[in-house]
Amino acid sequence: MTHLSFSSAVVAIASPLLVLSFYPAPAGENTAVPAPSSLQQAAAAPAAQGAPNTLTPDEIQAGWKLLFDGKTTAGWRGYKMTTMPPEWMAMDGTLMKSRRTEDIVTVQIFSDFELSFEWRVAPAGNAGVFYRGTEEYNRVYWSTPEYQLADDALTPDSRNPLTSAGSVYGFYPSTKGVAKAANEWNVGKIVARGKHVEHWLNGVKLAEFEFWSPDFEAKYQASKFRPYPNFGRAASGFIAIQGDHNGELSLRNIKIRELK
Repeated sequence: MTHLSFSSAVVAIASPLLVLSFYPAPAGENTAVPAPSSLQQAAAAPAAQGAPNTLTPDEIQAGWKLLFDGKTTAGWRGYKMTTMPPEWMAMDGTLMKSRRTEDIVTVQIFSDFELSFEWRVAPAGNAGVFYRGTEEYNRVYWSTPEYQLADDALTPDSRNPLTSAGSVYGFYPSTKGVAKAANEWNVGKIVARGKHVEHWLNGVKLAEFEFWSPDFEAKYQASKFRPYPNFGRAASGFIAIQGDHNGELSLRNIKIRELK
């Protein structure tokens, strides 16, 4: 395993030919942390307007691209793999798995972006979407935060707002009553620009934070991710979907636009 330095501006990770830039560790910064926003409606959530897994002319004009074509698993591979785990499949216009398997990642890496996706889980289902992930560690969730996917009625994690649907898992809470019931479609959105990140669910902003602000640093130090010193450091990386929990997970209309 390649050992990464906090002070390095650019590091190479274990994945062949892949170079990711990392944020430097904070050094006595006094950056003020913005107070969490009150719940507000999304001004321009890219909800599907036509057939599933297609883009409207307006979305194409705005720079949106599909990460799932609705028919194949092209553009994805298993974590630390060159191929797609067989448990993941394109079925009935969804990217889905029905039992525990490997996590998957995009072939492409992203830095600043807006990501939109529809998701549903079976009763008691539990999964997650990760952003700016790396392959430095054995698990993708040791390198980057998680957008929690869960059935908030039955999933044990959902008893805690910090690990409920839409939360920044273990860092910033979600709000009850926003996620839909199991087997119903939800619309998730992640906006990442520089160190600023927002989590949206069904048109409602649930959380926002600044990577390595004093507030984030304090939460990291108190979290179970503290043993992984490069957690959240990558300024670019993979979009990843968690597969290592039991139960069915389906996604569709997975689309992204890079922010300049």
